[in-house]
Amino acid sequence: MKLISTLFMAALVTAAAYASAVGTSTNSTTNGVSMTDTDRLEIQTVLDHYEKALNASDVDAVLALYADDGIFMPSSAPSAVGIQSVRAAYEHVFTTIKLSIAFTVEEIVADGSIAFAITGSKGSVTVLADGSTGPEENRELFVFQKKDGVWKIARYMFNKTS
Repeated sequence: MKLISTLFMAALVTAAAYASAVGTSTNSTTNGVSMTDTDRLEIQTVLDHYEKALNASDVDAVLALYADDGIFMPSSAPSAVGIQSVRAAYEHVFTTIKLSIAFTVEEIVADGSIAFAITGSKGSVTVLADGSTGPEENRELFVFQKKDGVWKIARYMFNKTS
């Protein structure tokens, strides 16, 4: 756990330093940190599947994307630590609201078996209790871990942009 946090922070600092130096967000090679096109495609695919699972309110599809020791850190709610807590958190979310959102990937950085992605999401949310609908817009940070050749969500947090 400590190693994942340390590697993630090192990649984040490296990416931020490079982005600051060149004045743009980094997307493929970052100050010596490179990733393969395959890694980028696989991580993008996980994000695409996650978006579809959210919009379908499909708990099992969401859980298939998480590492067994994954952590879900929603805004204004406690963190869900471990796959069973993550399951309970998404079950609660999906019995409370219905999402219709699309992700925009701003950055993906991978180094070895650790990666992160910064995304934005925009769309609408329907409150199931009363049917009211409103705009939904967030920014997200995903941390991925590659285990047995498969990228999984290790940590996910988001917060409202408005």
